Amino acid sequence: APQPDIAVQVVYEDAFAVVLEKPPHLAVHPTLNYPGGTLANGYAAWALQQGRSPVFRPVNRIDKDTSGLLVVAKDDATHIGLSQQMAVHSVERAYNTIVYGGFAQDEGFVESNLGRSKTDRKKMAVCPAGEPNTKYAYTGYKVLERLGEFTMLECRLKTGRTHQIRVQFASRKHPLWGDGKYGSHFKGTIALQSARLCFLHPETGEPMEFALEKPDTAPWNV
Repeated sequence: APQPDIAVQVVYEDAFAVVLEKPPHLAVHPTLNYPGGTLANGYAAWALQQGRSPVFRPVNRIDKDTSGLLVVAKDDATHIGLSQQMAVHSVERAYNTIVYGGFAQDEGFVESNLGRSKTDRKKMAVCPAGEPNTKYAYTGYKVLERLGEFTMLECRLKTGRTHQIRVQFASRKHPLWGDGKYGSHFKGTIALQSARLCFLHPETGEPMEFALEKPDTAPWNV
């Protein structure tokens, strides 16, 4: 249902797609736990005000607690085209995050198989390679800033698994700041931002790049 009280922050818009900046703590889709009050509800109201279809067609996925860039297709053909780019990993995605601990190297990567946790079905976990119902996940990273006992990283995803960055860094003893689900220090806001999206325009094929400023550390309580 359309909910005009949910603000939609538009970064870019044309006849084919909209790039939005999602705040943290806002679910993208309605679920059993969040039947309303989601970005989809706000988008529907915003689109109807413009006399357009309220159908919400996000191309990339963002967790409820993650902030940042989300691209939404305005029609089915655009959604199919952009989703195909996502499937073959030609959409470049970068996330900014703050994790516990220091890194000797300025860049590196984490790769592992991820699947549902056997002890908590709401959580994901690193699993042995080849185990059934698991998927390979790769995250490259580089150090943006060293913050004493914390480090700000830019993470580039080659795969887009559920909770990928959160699980992989927690498994390496570098849990994300504020992540009570996979770390022990919950501060209310997980330091994870969808900071950069690059894809080919669905009509012209021109490269499109959208980037948010590296966040000030203050909102992330470090």
